[in-house]
Amino acid sequence: MTAPNKPTLFLMVGYPGSGKTTTARYLHELTGAVHLWADHERNKRFPNPTHSHPENLKLYAQLNEETRQLLQEGKSVIFDTNFNFFKDREHLRAIAAETGAQAVVIWVTTNKELARGRAVAHPNPNETRIWGNMSNEAFEHIANHLEKPRPEEHAIQIDGTVISPEEVAAALASVAKTEA
Repeated sequence: MTAPNKPTLFLMVGYPGSGKTTTARYLHELTGAVHLWADHERNKRFPNPTHSHPENLKLYAQLNEETRQLLQEGKSVIFDTNFNFFKDREHLRAIAAETGAQAVVIWVTTNKELARGRAVAHPNPNETRIWGNMSNEAFEHIANHLEKPRPEEHAIQIDGTVISPEEVAAALASVAKTEA
C-alpha cells in the first residue's frame, strides 16, 4: 500500500482505549505518513507533564504548526490525539486546505466499556499507554465529551475491537476512491 496521491492529514477520533494509536501505527506502516503522537510529543516537550489547560494550549499550538509545516513540505501526517471536538477537527481541516492537503477523519469505534477496560484497568499496559492506566474520572470526562463525526465529515470508521493492517488498508482504499 502506498500513500495517497496528495498529502493527507489523518485526524483520529475515539474514546481513550478505542485503538487510535494502534490504528495510527498501521497507517504509518502502510503510508509512510509522519506519526505525530500527542502523548509522546507531550513527554518529549514537558519533563513533568501536568495536562493543564496552559500546557495543552502550548502543546497543540506547536503540533498544529508542525502539522502545517509537514503538509506544506508535501508530507502526509497522522495526528494521533483525541480529536473529539468538531471545532478542533474543523481547525485542522482548515490547515490542511491551506496547504493543499486533504483531511481524513478516522473514527475508531469501540464499545465504551471495552475502551474503558483498556484505558482504565488494562492488566498489561503497553507501549500505546505512555502513562499507564488513566483514572475512571479522566476516562469519563473525555468519553462523555466526544462529539461523534458529523455526516458531512465523511469519517472512515474502523472497528477498534478488531484492528488489523488489513482493515486499515481497506480504509485507505476508500480514501483513494474519494481522491479519484
